[in-house]
Amino acid sequence: MAERSTTAVDVADNSGDQPLTAEADQATTDGAETGEKAGKQDDTERAESKSPARDAQPPDLHSGHKLARRYRLEECVTRLEGFSSWRAVDEKLRRAVGVHLLPADHPRARPVLAAARSAALLGDPRFVQVLDAVEENDLVYVVHEWLPDATELTPVLASGPLEPYDAYQLVSQVSQAMAAAHREGLAHLRLNPGSVLRTETGQYRIRGLAVMAALRGITSEHPQRTDTEAIGALLYAALTQRWPYEGNAHGLSGLPKGVGLIAPDQVRAGVHRGLSELAMRALVNDGATASRQEKPCTTPEELAKAVAVMPRIRPPESTYATPPTYPRAQPAVHGGAPAQAVPVAPPPPLQSRTGKALKWSVSALLIAALGLGSWQLADTLLKDGESDTPHSQSSSDDSPTEVESKPIKIEGAHEYAPDGKFQHPGQVRDSYDGDPETSWRSLTFNDGPKLAPYKDGVGIVYDLGEKKQIDGASVKLLYGGDHTTVTLYAANSPSASLDSMKKLAHGQTSTTESTISLKEPRETRYVLLWITEMPYSDSAHFSGAGYKQGVVDVQFTG
Repeated sequence: MAERSTTAVDVADNSGDQPLTAEADQATTDGAETGEKAGKQDDTERAESKSPARDAQPPDLHSGHKLARRYRLEECVTRLEGFSSWRAVDEKLRRAVGVHLLPADHPRARPVLAAARSAALLGDPRFVQVLDAVEENDLVYVVHEWLPDATELTPVLASGPLEPYDAYQLVSQVSQAMAAAHREGLAHLRLNPGSVLRTETGQYRIRGLAVMAALRGITSEHPQRTDTEAIGALLYAALTQRWPYEGNAHGLSGLPKGVGLIAPDQVRAGVHRGLSELAMRALVNDGATASRQEKPCTTPEELAKAVAVMPRIRPPESTYATPPTYPRAQPAVHGGAPAQAVPVAPPPPLQSRTGKALKWSVSALLIAALGLGSWQLADTLLKDGESDTPHSQSSSDDSPTEVESKPIKIEGAHEYAPDGKFQHPGQVRDSYDGDPETSWRSLTFNDGPKLAPYKDGVGIVYDLGEKKQIDGASVKLLYGGDHTTVTLYAANSPSASLDSMKKLAHGQTSTTESTISLKEPRETRYVLLWITEMPYSDSAHFSGAGYKQGVVDVQFTG
């Protein structure tokens, strides 16, 4: 169960103009512009201003207060409509988390609990994960991930429109994630630049699935259409740096009043035509679309399929300094006349017949002298080497000095589950944080040690930030016993298929440590740690007895 954020939790991220740390007595509009947009569809309802929720008082808590003797509240980032949101610290796992708090008798307490528990069951790493949802001591609180290495889309768009490749990745990843959520009966209903985070590796994470709408009392008769239009608005903003409705919102300027919806490529020059049409197909607006007679996309599934059939947009090529151009002597044309395309430099000295002969003679003498000197120097060095090292004949392993391997910093990681059945994606960071008290754990399996045919394996894709030479890995495991098999693969992307990856090396151990060495260094950015066999272990670490394994720490070297 998990959810992360670089700053706060977006439940009070209104139009982007209100500060997130609004005072308790300061009412927010929850994005007046967003509310107007939803109102056009006549299927989204919000709690009225005179509702009991708006009159309710948030819990009177302070920094330092502990929940369940574990979560220490640090900073209040939102306080309105009877609930508050905090940045907190999980003292047990020693990591930052986010917490939503509201009284147990709050009219939205039950819907919030139900939404949080449903979102936690999804277990999709593309969403910020819910970690806990509890009713305790007249309080209801939801604990979620806090992503310190991710950035809200709001400041990203404030700096300018996205490149076509980045905008393509945004709509592709968000539409696929929301399509998966809707297949499980979950909707967001508050997708906006404040609820989408971009990690340092270029992955997009969605926070507040179902929970944000429950906290704000938002419902919809057509939730799929609502979320699809919201994705279209995100794409529109990414292409134009404008909000596709009248009025400003989320730090972006809106469209001029009275002109209606304008296609992105008419708002800003140089916009990718295919992405422009895709945004218009998603922005339904009462069923109308400005696309070229293309059918509107009314569900995230339809939008994801439309993205998939688009010609793939390649990432921008790296820019390298162009080497200086040097003038080339042009060959003479037939008849001896020199080519006139490039001016020929004045002839060097010694161009007469006598001069040429003298030049070649001097060159031959110099070459002979250099050859004789080199031979004498090599002979001397060989004799010295034989006298100093009488046992010079040895295996190739003892010859040249080996370069000492150095640890490689891991920049990020994602759980790898090609079958869509994840283990504990919210614990991935614990597998490389250097803390022996934390770990990523698999689920417990009834049969083993080999997981197949029930499951091919479980694992994590680690991002090294850029292509680097890797020659081995040291893996600290949570359980010992007969036995664990770990294989390393080089991948082109975090979501590549296992068949497309290159096998680097594998290791098998019955202890809690596995050291894997490659026959020769390989260059890659993404490394998959793939576990296909696990030992049997008794009940421990909040899991039952069975075949299971956990990764306490991973260190790559190169």
